[in-house]
Amino acid sequence: MSDDRTKAPAPTSKRAEIDAFLQKVKSLGPASAASGARGRLIFALDATMSRRPTWDSACALQADMFREAASVGGLDIQLVYFRGLTECRASGWVAGSDKLAALMSRIDCRGGHTQIGKVLSHARQEHARQRVQALVFVGDAMEEPIDALCAAGGELGLLGVPVFMFQEGHDAVAENAYREIARLSHGAWCRFDAGSAQQLRELLRAVAAYAAGGRRALAALSTRSSPAAQALLAQLK
Repeated sequence: MSDDRTKAPAPTSKRAEIDAFLQKVKSLGPASAASGARGRLIFALDATMSRRPTWDSACALQADMFREAASVGGLDIQLVYFRGLTECRASGWVAGSDKLAALMSRIDCRGGHTQIGKVLSHARQEHARQRVQALVFVGDAMEEPIDALCAAGGELGLLGVPVFMFQEGHDAVAENAYREIARLSHGAWCRFDAGSAQQLRELLRAVAAYAAGGRRALAALSTRSSPAAQALLAQLK
């Protein structure tokens, strides 16, 4: 592995990535459900062994997003995860952050290959039953045919389901795939590592607030001194 893949990016590079992510979210337009219906957000996780060293901290960040969604109201979240060789599971749709946090606390990382294709296919099936506002995926690797993943991402884009790809670490193969899935689905890619954990926490909370309640929810979040929400709200004006 070359030095370029192992060195952490400079702070200015991280800031540029965050700004690009926020700009992508802005371009999606209002994501809240129409006619009083509740928004639906799929939150998918890679729970293979490579994520074990940072699993606890990742769970804490993701729990923040669940709590923000619950505080905003109007958003149901489904937890999806894969691990092992063939295991890929989805929870029911829930609104309570405590229930989702409890589900996550029972998940442990196990060796296996990525199953991102199954996650994208599941999102398409769920959307066919009832509209899904967005899919958020957190992972660190990609071990599948990239063309098939890009095709699935493009299908979600045509259906109006943006995919937010959060990458943990600096694997170049994963980054290439994640960026393409995000681009083709009209979503966004952003890196997640120890140096940007706080920024990711704020971004997850902002995305949850926006998906559930649009600009009004973001405005309420920004008054609680959320830099990510303030930046996103400024771009939506």
